[in-house]
Amino acid sequence: MALPIVHYNDPVLRKKGAKVTVFDASLTRLAEQMLATMHTAAGIGLAAQQVGHAIQLCVVDLRGAKADYNWELDGSKPPKELFMPIVLVNPVVIFLPSDEFVYEEGCLSFPDIRGDVPRPDAIRVTYQDLQSTPHMLVCDDLLARCIQHEVDHLNGTLFIDRMDKKVRVTIDPDIKALAKRTKDAAQGKPPIS
Repeated sequence: MALPIVHYNDPVLRKKGAKVTVFDASLTRLAEQMLATMHTAAGIGLAAQQVGHAIQLCVVDLRGAKADYNWELDGSKPPKELFMPIVLVNPVVIFLPSDEFVYEEGCLSFPDIRGDVPRPDAIRVTYQDLQSTPHMLVCDDLLARCIQHEVDHLNGTLFIDRMDKKVRVTIDPDIKALAKRTKDAAQGKPPIS
């Protein structure tokens, strides 16, 4: 079952997620609902804050992405179909020596708003799965970018915070309009057509 996606200016998007300490059926159910929500919205990643839960949990699925990227999971390279979609609990990202690249990013919490974001190309992420088993994933390109974007969410950072000021100013009117719609919806005001 897909969940409603929280849009920009909802306070939960700025909350640092609490560390997950209980690995139970409710955590698994939330992860499954997040995956369904992400797939329904045609996204490639989703953080718990984006569905109203300020915890350290995010999901990623690049099986349908037409992008090249490298990965090594726990010291080997399994086919991506064997480990995706991937659920990351309590992830910690370390930037690896690599060039920084600028790519256009979007976000399910910012419908129809996109902008260029600079990010390191290669990362190492340590995380736990839904059974609390620890893992280490080393990756680059789109997979690294997607994980960085979602882990930022878990720490209350949004992709607009990472944009160069020149890029951000070009989308500010759209961001302000979205913030107003979010505020009005929270107050029960009907949207203006």
